[in-house]
Amino acid sequence: MTVLPDPGTLGVWGLLFTSFVIGLSGAVMPGPVLAATVSHAARQGASAGPLMVLGHALLEAALLVALVLGLGPLLTRASVAGVIGGAGALILAWLAWGMLRSLPSLTLTVEPGAARASGPVRDGFLLSLANPYWSLWWATVGLSLTTMALETPLGWWGLGVFYVGHISSDLAWFWFVALVVAKGRRFINDTAYRWLLGCCAGFLVFFAAYFAWFAWEQLGEFLA
Repeated sequence: MTVLPDPGTLGVWGLLFTSFVIGLSGAVMPGPVLAATVSHAARQGASAGPLMVLGHALLEAALLVALVLGLGPLLTRASVAGVIGGAGALILAWLAWGMLRSLPSLTLTVEPGAARASGPVRDGFLLSLANPYWSLWWATVGLSLTTMALETPLGWWGLGVFYVGHISSDLAWFWFVALVVAKGRRFINDTAYRWLLGCCAGFLVFFAAYFAWFAWEQLGEFLA
């Protein structure tokens, strides 16, 4: 259970710290975005981390606006969570299939211009959208933090401070992961690289199955 401080006592740095720490506690949890970050960083280098976060941040900015407009209660409905989970399972399965299909021809040798920045940005957006727990987090903890930010002496500026702190936690973690993977590229060959991406694809398959189960449970609850 997340314990939030008294909004009236928070200034800019207090709100930044609170949103950063709570955001980091969610960012470090294993999930599809982490698996995709490892996959992209192994070939494209450390820049894959910030690019993944860019796609993720664009989606979160849109959702933050939607929450302020009153979307929060809708996201907690079993029917909506079930639909998000089902769609997410399909997206993850599609991305995993693409990774598995490309394994025989994968190489660490990157031709000039071959590594497109749009890949990590797209995956950061889609994988976040595909995760029903991401939506539920924002509909509960995220909505609480949004309300807290608006109730600080900063007013509407507090919402921007909260967003910066939250995204900074994602950037810090995924850039760190991408840096570690990128530095390790010199120690692996193409075979090891294919095994690494095969494992990442396997994780995506696992989460696709898990999200499908989640969708089944939620829709079953809705139809009962």
